This record gives sequence, structure tokens and C-alpha cells, in this order.
Amino acid sequence: MPYTPAPPDPKLPPVRINLLSDTQTRPAPGMREAMARAEVGDEQIGDDPTTNLLCERVAELLGRKAAVFMPSGTMCNVAATLVHCRPGDEILAHETAHIISREGGAHAALGGFQVTRLPGADGKFTLDTFRAALHPRTRYEPPQTVVSVEQTANIGGGTIWARADLDAIAKAAKANGMVTHMDGARLLNACVATGVGPRDMAAGWDSVWVDFSKGLGAPVGAVLAGSEEFIDEVWRWKQRLGGSMRQSGVCAAACVYALDHNIDRLAEDHANARALACGLSQIDGIVVQPPETNLVFFKPDGSGVPGAKMTAELRRRGVLLAMMDGRIRACTHLDVSAGMIEETIGLVREIVRAA
Repeated sequence: MPYTPAPPDPKLPPVRINLLSDTQTRPAPGMREAMARAEVGDEQIGDDPTTNLLCERVAELLGRKAAVFMPSGTMCNVAATLVHCRPGDEILAHETAHIISREGGAHAALGGFQVTRLPGADGKFTLDTFRAALHPRTRYEPPQTVVSVEQTANIGGGTIWARADLDAIAKAAKANGMVTHMDGARLLNACVATGVGPRDMAAGWDSVWVDFSKGLGAPVGAVLAGSEEFIDEVWRWKQRLGGSMRQSGVCAAACVYALDHNIDRLAEDHANARALACGLSQIDGIVVQPPETNLVFFKPDGSGVPGAKMTAELRRRGVLLAMMDGRIRACTHLDVSAGMIEETIGLVREIVRAA
């Protein structure tokens, strides 16, 4: 099930430590200033210079010929599959992929595509699993058109697809006549954690996008990149889906600022996630998945405090986390300090002791 934060309750104190998601970040003063002085135009007719600059920079960052600014990462995924596939086509993705569990069935509703769920540990499937899912191209089976991966794998624990595995799956997909798509919502987290550049990490993947409204700290937006022909067709779907904007440079300026200031600092989020995981793992009865990036998944049930009760007790103390697929997810980001991490660990320990 998706994460289900409690509805606002006027009896609860204000949230002081927001670990719900990296989408909770607020634009910093420098980012707001960049937005205020952004040069703008009509994005829909290609006349917004700041948006054009952002797209050029992301295309270069990812080693692609072209890119397009989108309101959200979901629209990136949906528009990409609408270009790559035809009704009745099959998409292969991990069983916990965002396109399956977090996009409202958009790929079936809008495109008539079926998504085959591939199993695998930590949000990733193996090359052997992918190959085993392939079938002969006959009129009895749906055309297998796209393989999609999520970098990092959210429900898998913010885990990182190794570049060698990505390369191997992309090669096998191309050999089978398939298109490759990378949901790169937290791609730059993976790049900072591994030292592999975005261009190299995404090599072999026909379409790839980066989210700016998560750890990069922008209030809105994602950029989808690919070939010039692909982006031309994406623009058609952007228009159809209502994603074409006017003076979008106000939003794009925040993303440009993020490229200049907020990539390397993702390492701080990863360090805070490791510190949180280390502290929680020292509390009896709490089982923690070691984090690879900025997501920490843990189960406190063995401590005598079920997950739902733990999140409720923390919320009463001003700390907001998410229940996701039976586990608690804590997400570190630029608005979470090392001191907040230490305070959260102390509060969890206090709740367990009280139980």
C-alpha cells in the first residue's frame, strides 16, 4: 500500500522534523532569489530562455541530444511510455516500480499498456529474471516494447542499480528489439553515492529523466531527456496532457540553481541517513535496512511498538515519517540536519522504553 500520513490534526504540535519525503524540501533563499530574477518567456512556443537553458544543461548532463521540462516526474514516465508504446504493448518493470504503484494506473488508463511485474530483492531485478520474462514475438503475445528501471529504487530502500547491471540489461533489451527507459527520480543520489557520472550511469537507456523537486530542493519540476525525435513526440503528449506552460522560467530557474548548488551536497543527506540507520539499529527490537542513499526503511515491531503506533507517537512529538508497504520510511534531505537525526533517534528510544 502507498504511504498514508495521518491527516492534519489541530491538536498535534507543528512538524519540526520532516522525514516524510525529500519532496518536503522548501526552496532556500538563494533559490528563491534566482526564481525572482529569472528571465522568462512563453515556454509553450519555445520562448522561455531560462527553461531552454535548463533543458540544454540537463541534456548535456545526461549525454542526450534534447530534453523537455515537465511539471512532474510522473508526467515524464507517462509521456515517455506514451511515445515508446502502442495500446496493447507490454512494459517490463520491477514489481515495486513507481509506474506500477504510484502513478494511479496512468499507463493502462491513458495508453492501454500492460506492465509486467518482475520480482527481485531491494527493488531490482536481475538480468536472468529479465531474460526469463521475455517471450517469442508471436501474435498470441503482447509486444514487449519497453524495459523500465528506477534509479534509485524507492521501495527497495533507496538502493542503487550498479552500472554494470544497467548496461547488461540495456544490452539484452536492445538485442530483443526493446526500448529502454530509466525513471531517474533520484538518479543524482546514485551518482553522488557511487562516483559514476550521470552520463555514464544512463548510457544505453533511450529515455531518462531527473526530478528536481526531491533532494535537489526545487519546488516543482523534472526534465526528461532523449533523442531529438523522441523529445519532439514527448512535446505532443506534453501538450495533450496539459503540461505545456507559459513563463515556466520562474520554476526552471530553481532547477538551474539546484544544478549549481545542490548536487554535491546530496552526500550530506546520505551521511545523515547512515547516522539515522546506525542509531536506530542500536535500539533493541528495531530492524533497519542499511541505506545506500537518503532513504532509511525500518520495522520497530520487535520493540513492542508497531509501525503505525511508532509513527503516531513520533508525530505527537513533532516528527513526521511515512508508513510504506508495512515499514517506516525516513527520508533525509536538505532541510534535515544532523542534530535533527540525533533528536529523532532519541525520541524513538524514548518511545520504545516507554513501551
